[in-house]
Amino acid sequence: MNTVPTPLQEIDLSIKDNPNNIRLFLKQEYLNHPLIQGNKWRKLKYNLEAFRESGKKNLLTFGGAFSNHIHATAAMGKHFGISTIGIIRGERAAILSPTLNFAEANGMQLHFISREKYRNKYQENQLEEWKTLFDNFYLLPEGGTNEAALRGCRELGEEIMQQTTTLTPDIVCLPVGTGGTLAGLVSGLPPSIQVIGFSVLKGEFIKREVRSLVEQFGGHDTCSYKVNVSYHFGGYAKWSTELVDFMNSFKNKHDIPIDPVYNGKMMYGILDLIRKGYFPEGTKILAIHTGGLQGIEGFNQRFGNLLH
Repeated sequence: MNTVPTPLQEIDLSIKDNPNNIRLFLKQEYLNHPLIQGNKWRKLKYNLEAFRESGKKNLLTFGGAFSNHIHATAAMGKHFGISTIGIIRGERAAILSPTLNFAEANGMQLHFISREKYRNKYQENQLEEWKTLFDNFYLLPEGGTNEAALRGCRELGEEIMQQTTTLTPDIVCLPVGTGGTLAGLVSGLPPSIQVIGFSVLKGEFIKREVRSLVEQFGGHDTCSYKVNVSYHFGGYAKWSTELVDFMNSFKNKHDIPIDPVYNGKMMYGILDLIRKGYFPEGTKILAIHTGGLQGIEGFNQRFGNLLH
């Protein structure tokens, strides 16, 4: 069921938009699993192992109404016969999002809480409430980022090096949400490669979050990395007509779907920087398509089938 290593595809760049003769490759991580897709499979792989070793009865985690993590965790629960609980930010809507419909259909028990309560979800008194409400659970953080998750993401870096022995990239790019995938990835790549994470969150704080995760889980023996905060389009799940037009054009040209929350913004950012001559002459870039395609259905439900 799993496709490893996931395929690489070179992206055809027009001469007028590529002044420095950059070569761009896309690692199609969205093909690594039909339901537990992309970096979510990397993050959940060793958490599944840890859950089984823990002897716990349930797996409890957190997310919003359109969360890739909730979708992937529910799919994992169904596939591997695990009882899953999702603590969902906000009140239950009369019509659930496609993500939450999928989660319930795959057996996840949804528990809706206020946004204020959600912000305090890891505080001791709140954790005690979860223990009262839900029996004997394994706690998986929002977004799935923990030490087990970063172990899986480290393997992504190692896989890239095994896969590109004849064409080693100079730069590896990926979208950044919680920062967990980047923190794991950099510990699996050699110092000669630079990683650029394209933040989908508004604000400089994400740089501190990523640095903390790298130091906590990745150690100091990592390649160099930076977080670009210029292509968030207004913040998490925010978008513009320009972004939507770009995504539709990209799919039409390359036959590769990209989601509006993560990979659409990363690809827009990479191609914009190439067009502006940001990267040195002849740079080889490998971009990681981290999945999240389930988000397209939710986006179209909310905004009227804008993505083709």
